[in-house]
Amino acid sequence: MKTIRYVLPVFALLLSLTAFAPKTDSEAVVGTWLNGTKKGHIQIYKQGGTYFGKLIWISEPNDPATGKPKTDSRNTDVSKRSRPLMNMVLMYNFKYDGDNVWSDGKIYNPEDGKEYNCKMTLQDANTLQVRGYVGISLFGKTQTWTRIK
Repeated sequence: MKTIRYVLPVFALLLSLTAFAPKTDSEAVVGTWLNGTKKGHIQIYKQGGTYFGKLIWISEPNDPATGKPKTDSRNTDVSKRSRPLMNMVLMYNFKYDGDNVWSDGKIYNPEDGKEYNCKMTLQDANTLQVRGYVGISLFGKTQTWTRIK
């Protein structure tokens, strides 16, 4: 009986400390990333139970011909071609699978106007592998993104 008298308070203390634990593995991807082409910064954030990414910086924000902010001019949907690229959500619906992998998401590439299936794998705290693909992951392309903040 004496053992239980000491074990219960220790157990309660350990349980209460989990409330002050650092970010879970699932939130390790949250932050701002330099994309693989080095032309944009993507802010990845969590909303509800899924992860999204929006374009928050572009190396050339204005169209050289007009001097106006760049738009989504290559979108396959003509009605969306006038929307600005800045602050556009390019990634959505990612779910954390464990082992530093986020999958089942979509990524939009404004350079070709197409959307792809996508998964992200965190290699280390500052390196993110982003793989866009058609159909299965075998048929795709991977970019290495670098954390900015």
